[in-house]
Amino acid sequence: MTQKVAVVTGAGSGIGRAVAEALLADGYGVALAGRRAETLEDVRAGRDAALAVVTDVTDPASVAALFAAIQERWGRVDLLFNNAGTFGPAGTVDEIPVDGWLTTVATNLTGSFLCARAAFAAMRRQDPSGGRIINNGSISAHAPRPGSAAYTSTKHAITGMTKSLSLDGRPFRIACSQIDIGNAATDMTAGIAVGARQADGSVRPEPTFDVTHVAEAVVMMARLPLDANVQFMTITASGMPFIGRG
Repeated sequence: MTQKVAVVTGAGSGIGRAVAEALLADGYGVALAGRRAETLEDVRAGRDAALAVVTDVTDPASVAALFAAIQERWGRVDLLFNNAGTFGPAGTVDEIPVDGWLTTVATNLTGSFLCARAAFAAMRRQDPSGGRIINNGSISAHAPRPGSAAYTSTKHAITGMTKSLSLDGRPFRIACSQIDIGNAATDMTAGIAVGARQADGSVRPEPTFDVTHVAEAVVMMARLPLDANVQFMTITASGMPFIGRG
């Protein structure tokens, strides 16, 4: 088998969709994972190399079913783009509902762990062994926005998971990277271009950039041989408040 196989979570829209389409264009077989069947089918339509699997990344059984379907279709996993996530509740820490915190952690952190765990197991045992995991971090893995304790905490945790996977994957030819994305233009970030709250309390529009550039960056990272790795990449809209945020 020469076709490489990728798994993209949150593949029905936004960054996940753009990356999935770019990987398909690059010749990958791509498992499209997401919560909504209709959006996944929209991405899959007319693409024989795509497999749509409705998946709740917070549910261990659902993630296990996703990777079982991939094994049945292709028999291996070469790439996981761990992308599914949510901004979660906004507010100071005393204003964040506990259930909102738990949901954000379940989606952004536990979901990424469950998918990485399943991909790691597949990559470790397949022949030839090895593969690559790319975690979607965030600018907030470095510097938070106001009122984002839940989201920012999970994205800092993703950085720790990326480092641990990189270390633990070495004996098995499993490389792990993190891409930190700032202000890619998607439906999820549409409000940023209109006005985003700044550290000084003001609300100002921020520049955005085309999400296809994120997809191009992920494909570039994925094309590397497994003895090379982009450990961390930051891609942002030029001029957004990251360098100098606050």
